[in-house]
Amino acid sequence: MTKSVITVKELTKTYIMGPTKVHALRGIDLDIATNEYLALMGPSGSGKSTLMNLLGCLDTPTDGEYWLNGTNVSTMNDDELAEVRNREIGFVFQTFNLLPRLSSLENVALPLVYSGMPKAKRLARAQEVLEEVGLGDRVGHKPNELSGGQRQRVAIARALVNKPSIILADEPTGNLDTKTSIEIMSIFERIHQMGNTVILVTHEPDIAEHCHRIVRLRDGVVETDERNEHVVRADDPGHRYNQK
Repeated sequence: MTKSVITVKELTKTYIMGPTKVHALRGIDLDIATNEYLALMGPSGSGKSTLMNLLGCLDTPTDGEYWLNGTNVSTMNDDELAEVRNREIGFVFQTFNLLPRLSSLENVALPLVYSGMPKAKRLARAQEVLEEVGLGDRVGHKPNELSGGQRQRVAIARALVNKPSIILADEPTGNLDTKTSIEIMSIFERIHQMGNTVILVTHEPDIAEHCHRIVRLRDGVVETDERNEHVVRADDPGHRYNQK
């Protein structure tokens, strides 16, 4: 049986804004298997950004449980969450979030500083993942010397450098043209084929169509959770979780 990398049970998140309570998540149940390729969709206010922050260990739930690789992270403090984030999760953002004064190689190697890896090994690993995303000839370039697509490749390489359990991508093609978006999505497909679990947050249906499973949120609950029959294989690891 395929192992779950993420199990979420009755997850809720309530924000207190003055006298008002905002119920961003209203009891989410979700299982994500190792090596799934999943799109998380929903309109503005649906709760998808809140859920992404919880899955990325950037925030803690008001109630419910979040199990990541068999560990209950829903009760962890900020320091413990930071350690889990650095070890288990690679982030890719719409705005790239690269440091402008650092080269591609230095940007990609940065997460390894926190793991205590010696500098020579950090740079060697960064070079390796930059080559994997097709930027082996741009290692010395700074972000302003790269195109938008190249900057996103650097960001993807940075997400991969720690060999995380999960790649969590938030609107990764939102600032890119159509041709470049397709190129970036082909990289995510390769990452998935290499064995990574990929969770893509997007509001674009054509981007979600690349994923093997599509979970749609509305008003803080899961509205639909379906396999994408156009691309999914019969042996896809997430098939046992999907509902019609």
